[in-house]
Amino acid sequence: MNFEIKTEPLSAHAFAVAIAGEVDLYVAPELKQQLLDVIERGAKTVIVDLTDATFIDSTTLGVLIGAVRRLRANEGRLCVLCSDAGIARTFELSGLDRVFEIFPTREEAIARLDGGLRMSA
Repeated sequence: MNFEIKTEPLSAHAFAVAIAGEVDLYVAPELKQQLLDVIERGAKTVIVDLTDATFIDSTTLGVLIGAVRRLRANEGRLCVLCSDAGIARTFELSGLDRVFEIFPTREEAIARLDGGLRMSA
């Protein structure tokens, strides 16, 4: 399987979860666990970086929806980085482009979300 996941703290309450390769039924549980871990660590903002993802399926979308629900319950937010037209189309066809904030680059997401990404002392 071609899959890699990396979690990076951006501030005290913001994390980026970067995914590379194919995210499907077999690896979605690992993604779910990474997202649960950062939420349990107090994340208020989570950026799921799909820049290097080559494929996502409905299981992946379900994991992301579950993370959004957990974050919103704590007044948090989840956004998605996606520059691949095929993956972006998956969000559009499912209507989830209206659920997730989707940005083409990390820089644009951080600029838009800056208030939630500032380092806490």
